[in-house]
Amino acid sequence: MDYTIVIGAGILIVLLLVILYLTVRVVNEYARLVVFRFGRTNDRLVKGPGLVFLIPLVDRPVAVDLREQFIEVPSQTTITKDNAPINIDFLIYWRIVDPLSSVVKISNFAGALQGVATTTLRAVIGDILLDEVLSRRDQINEVLRAKLDEVTERWGGKVTTVEIREITPPRDVQEAMNRQLSAERTRRAVITESEGTRQATINVAEGDKQSNILRAEGDRQSAILRAEGFAQALSRIYGAASGVDQKTMALQYLEALKALGLSPATKFVIPLEFTRLIEPFMSYLQPGTDPTRPAGTSPTGSGDSATSDTTVGSVTGSTSDGSGGAGASGVMGSGARAGGASPGSPGSAASSGAVAVPPPTDPSSAPPSA
Repeated sequence: MDYTIVIGAGILIVLLLVILYLTVRVVNEYARLVVFRFGRTNDRLVKGPGLVFLIPLVDRPVAVDLREQFIEVPSQTTITKDNAPINIDFLIYWRIVDPLSSVVKISNFAGALQGVATTTLRAVIGDILLDEVLSRRDQINEVLRAKLDEVTERWGGKVTTVEIREITPPRDVQEAMNRQLSAERTRRAVITESEGTRQATINVAEGDKQSNILRAEGDRQSAILRAEGFAQALSRIYGAASGVDQKTMALQYLEALKALGLSPATKFVIPLEFTRLIEPFMSYLQPGTDPTRPAGTSPTGSGDSATSDTTVGSVTGSTSDGSGGAGASGVMGSGARAGGASPGSPGSAASSGAVAVPPPTDPSSAPPSA
């Protein structure tokens, strides 16, 4: 009797466990449970997450995963608008947003999505040129995503992203692209080199321009300083010359006369102004005359210039040395002219504006005086 009770209790426990398993379900956060009760379902029978209680033998649950998933579309051969065959493979990322529609309206959401993606890809690529397919990949991804999302919306799904992974053009197209790429790189290299040469030439020209400007500025400053130096020198010379009197000029002429006497020349040309400058000095050589009296006047102030000039000529011409007398007469040629000397006398030479003075001779070679 006791043995039968134990067996019955064990069977009861097993039945309770089975009933508990069929009645209570734990639904995760990322999932939902669509319950079919007597074969029918609605929005109120979508359970989860957490503990879900079912009626055994009446409710049939179907689990739906809400996490984002992806499918890989194998390489598809498509023809572009310019009749170029290319191979494209891409990835599709999708997720379920309506668990009820994904269970009721479609049996295999992933398979249906892959088929629709293949046909949609051919339709999109057929309207685009080959060059645009290679360069507008992002735009193609967006167009594919929009078209697939429009189709899968009625199935309770949503396509979030479409990514083209690889585009493989034909071999001859690849060779042409390689040649084009090489030519483009060559063109860019030539342009870059020409731009560098141009910039270098411009820099050199700018440097020459700046150097010429600086050189011209330096020349201008040096010319200004040189002119200022000349102006200051002339100012100082003028200031020094303004203080020079007639006696100083006479001394300068005497120094010049010494230099002329040392010259080996046989004839000298002396300006007439020189005789005028030494007339005050010759007055000291005349006996009985006042050095302070102006030349050409008598001691009485009568202004007898002929007598005065004749006296000067006689005094200077009475030298016993013939050479000395001639030299004195040549120096005082202005007095002889004023005293009425003959045209052949040295005074007549002085009247022309210059006096010919013979070079000095050696006293030892002169004839003895009478």
